[in-house]
Amino acid sequence: MSRRLPPLNALRAFEAAARHLSFTKAAEELHVTQAAVSHQIKALEEWLGLPLFRRMNRALALTEAGQSYLPPVREAMDTLSQATDRLIRADSSGTLTISTMPSFASKWLVPRLVRFQKRHPDMDVRVHSTAQVVDFARHDVDLAIRFGNGLWPDLRVERLLTEDIFPVGHPSLLSGKRPLVNPEDLRHHTLLHDDYNISWAVWCRVAGIDGVDTERGLRFDDSSFTLQAAINGHGIALARGVLVADDIAAGRLVRLFDVRLPGSLAYYVVAPQHYFSRPKVKAFYDWLFEEAGAV
Repeated sequence: MSRRLPPLNALRAFEAAARHLSFTKAAEELHVTQAAVSHQIKALEEWLGLPLFRRMNRALALTEAGQSYLPPVREAMDTLSQATDRLIRADSSGTLTISTMPSFASKWLVPRLVRFQKRHPDMDVRVHSTAQVVDFARHDVDLAIRFGNGLWPDLRVERLLTEDIFPVGHPSLLSGKRPLVNPEDLRHHTLLHDDYNISWAVWCRVAGIDGVDTERGLRFDDSSFTLQAAINGHGIALARGVLVADDIAAGRLVRLFDVRLPGSLAYYVVAPQHYFSRPKVKAFYDWLFEEAGAV
């Protein structure tokens, strides 16, 4: 059923003028001219087909129609104002949904989230981990952190982190029966592979070594699984520096050899342009880049 509703600006002008019984004071409150208020009210009276004010010399009074119309208009304006305030408050706190890859979530984002929560205790963060690029039009997501070339049309894209790629392994592999001293020693160890890194064949070519079967080893479809296998001592992984920084600092992994390759991809913060002005999104965005700057 269609609603018969007059223009909102006309209702605002009527409610303010009726409250003050003054077009001048209503104009000051609404930050418009007195002529604009007078025009809006005249248009409303014509739309209704009823006079709402009695215009007297230096005075203004409500007609009977105006007196009966004011309470429901005021109630409707109050309801709309309260609903708007609730919506804005909810967007300043409440739940913030972040979409990112499982590997980035587990190895970089989640270990740091406690610092964001301490700074914004009134905001709950929901991490939606997926390898798929989120569709903001279909999914309830406030911000995405993606790994790629930065080409996502119709979205604002901000580069967050770049990285190098290098081999890592459990510290115990530096000693023992076949210690990893030189890149050539890789032929005696299991290679770990995932779908998001430069291949071992490329790394070995740049390192100038041969005799290593770069196709053998264990394969995973997510970098976090690859790195966990390396932490457990099951082989050597080609790691993205961002994802292993904490593991290296904690001694769970060690960087091997001196050959590192620049990654051709990077981590980006992605969302529709207007999302970035929302208070809770801006708070998380600012915190993210602060954390990234500390890496």
